[in-house]
Amino acid sequence: MSLPDAPPIVAILRGVKPDEIVEIAGALVDAGIGYIEIPLNSPEPLVSIGKLCEAFGDKALCGAGTVLTPQAVDDVAAVGGKLIVTPNIDADVISRAVELGLTVMPGFSTPTEAFVAVKAGAKALKLYPAGSFGPGHLKAVRDVLPKDIEIYAVGGVGAANLKPWLDIGVAGIGVGGELYRPGYTAAEVGERARALVAAWTAQTAG
Repeated sequence: MSLPDAPPIVAILRGVKPDEIVEIAGALVDAGIGYIEIPLNSPEPLVSIGKLCEAFGDKALCGAGTVLTPQAVDDVAAVGGKLIVTPNIDADVISRAVELGLTVMPGFSTPTEAFVAVKAGAKALKLYPAGSFGPGHLKAVRDVLPKDIEIYAVGGVGAANLKPWLDIGVAGIGVGGELYRPGYTAAEVGERARALVAAWTAQTAG
């Protein structure tokens, strides 16, 4: 799911409001972030996702997180969302996203869950919460998965601890609170995003 001009970092904007999403997302895009997720347990999430897609759908892969049902997949697609992220493995959710041609990134923790997701059509997975399991766990799971499956580390991964995850071959990361929490200004989000992108670039240079 890699974009050519953006590091594989998914910005998770949990709690973002419709009246601030365009400004917040603009700061992320300007900093070099190309993947933006609005969890569905945020205030009026579909309104925010619609605004996000309208403003930046041609510059970033935009969509929803905490997607729990096939109906929610349909709702996100109806407002222009192209990215479906889940905290769990639900084959019906994955299959519906694949059927609609959306990029789906389901959350897994075990090899069993990972293979259920792959069988349902997922091409990218997220280890969640990654910080609870650690790079060693992911390395062991990667050894048995198809080589073309991308794995993102999400939850407890950020600028300060990128290296061990990159060393075991993660395709990318998802970052929430390090980038955005309710109350952060667009300027603060932009500054945090630039620091994260710089850390990623420094760790992956060469």
